[in-house]
Amino acid sequence: MAAGMTIASLLEPVTGQPGPASLVHAADWMQGRTLYGGASALVAYTMAVRAFPGLPPLRAGQVAFVAPVGEEIELAAEIVRQGRNVTQVRSQIIADGRVALSAFWLFGEGREANAVHPSAPPEDWPGAPEDCAEVTHAFAPAFVAKNFELRHGQTKDTERGATVRRWARLAEDHTLDPVSKLVLMGDVMPPGAMRAMQRQGPISSINWSFNVLDPESRSRDGWYLAENASQHAEAGYSSERLRLWDADGRQVLDGMQCVAVFG
Repeated sequence: MAAGMTIASLLEPVTGQPGPASLVHAADWMQGRTLYGGASALVAYTMAVRAFPGLPPLRAGQVAFVAPVGEEIELAAEIVRQGRNVTQVRSQIIADGRVALSAFWLFGEGREANAVHPSAPPEDWPGAPEDCAEVTHAFAPAFVAKNFELRHGQTKDTERGATVRRWARLAEDHTLDPVSKLVLMGDVMPPGAMRAMQRQGPISSINWSFNVLDPESRSRDGWYLAENASQHAEAGYSSERLRLWDADGRQVLDGMQCVAVFG
């Protein structure tokens, strides 16, 4: 992989101008018929911030994965409301003339804290990423093996329930800003429902809602502990909680997702 090329090349066609765009390097990030969720969300986020430069830091995002996103797309973005501290922006990816991804972004200026309540450290801390064993990519989608380094984040001889947790970092030498990296990496783990499935079958993210706890996060050596945990799975759907911690155990992203479980 050429250092510093993959992410920049994927995002280069996203100029901030509405209309057609060709993601000529989408093949590096495909998950089956569609662009990996974190990558497609990053395309929509990049459209928002390039269309409206000077926005405050991102505080939250709501992403609907409506249909497959491929190489040939159209992009759109609009400011829904701009207040004194908070700006809300909608961006969309359109494929084959229909909405394929719709995202709502909340940008907010920081202010003096009236409430301070740090998130709790993760349970069963696995230790520093450099002390954990590497994960082989035998069963991972091709885009994971190509773009990420993974290390174990759970002890094998403990009960892991319906939770998937791994240390992850981007394999390339990139120039992503901290928030863009969190958007790209926040959905990298498979759903925790995978551990509760009675038989193998496809799984697909339907939406993703998240809060950015630290928009300036710069974790040591780029490592983040990523966790997807099924809170409830039934009738072909799983409600998942998605979290990211930095290498020092500080939570930086908190989210939820609805996942379709087939098979």
